[in-house]
Amino acid sequence: MPAIPAATVANLRDLGTLPLGAGRSVREGLVFRSGQLDRLDPADSVVGGLGIRTVVDFRTAAERADRPDRLPPGGPGIRTVVADVLADFLATSGLPPAARLKTLLSDPALAEEHLGGGRAQAAFARTYRAFVNTESARASYGAFLTELGDPAAGPLLFHCTAGKDRTGWAATIVLSLLGADERTVMAEYLAVNPGVREAFGPLIEGFTAQGGDPELALALVGVVPAYLEAALDEVAVRHGSMEKYVREGLGVPDEVVGLMRERLTVHAA
Repeated sequence: MPAIPAATVANLRDLGTLPLGAGRSVREGLVFRSGQLDRLDPADSVVGGLGIRTVVDFRTAAERADRPDRLPPGGPGIRTVVADVLADFLATSGLPPAARLKTLLSDPALAEEHLGGGRAQAAFARTYRAFVNTESARASYGAFLTELGDPAAGPLLFHCTAGKDRTGWAATIVLSLLGADERTVMAEYLAVNPGVREAFGPLIEGFTAQGGDPELALALVGVVPAYLEAALDEVAVRHGSMEKYVREGLGVPDEVVGLMRERLTVHAA
């Protein structure tokens, strides 16, 4: 799934064409993922040509206030769905690294104090488990899937800040429900790394120039299999399967999942 070369949106990708087995694939042009849209230029013809009708924003209230989205061409006709995945996590554990990357990368001493010595990986694992077990995350991902299952829905774009963690878990849920195998799901999840590192390149350079640990910087801005595996393990322990997680944990009826599969799956000729 190559990145879409939009100059003003980081990590823009279409889930379309990803293989689902048995001659099936994800339908092109209906479900897109990206980083935040605060730099989107409405004149960007690449984004405008996607025909986005719905934007699902997984960011916190603070993230949205700090860097408001700029909507793709279509303006008032585009539906925006706020789905704050981390609201409950914030109330109990404070702001996780996924929601404060720029702050951490601007202060190597702060990053080392809180996340050095392998603690970054542990913090991301906790956050990914929270994607599964907190009420705000369940409500957010349930709302996201409900949008995808709407037969009248047009092309949808979902995003967080970097487009790698909250967004990565959303993509994993969708692909798993559509029937993608584990290798395809993991490959799609990891495919964002080059785009994220490019988007955060200046911050990473500044971090290391101030004496920051480059390995810590990469742990913060990248994704690794262990992060996703933490969420998948939480699903297995709590629900036993992705289907039961979606039905019981997210409250999304089987009928909606069926409609989503119809909309987003195409069979090869």
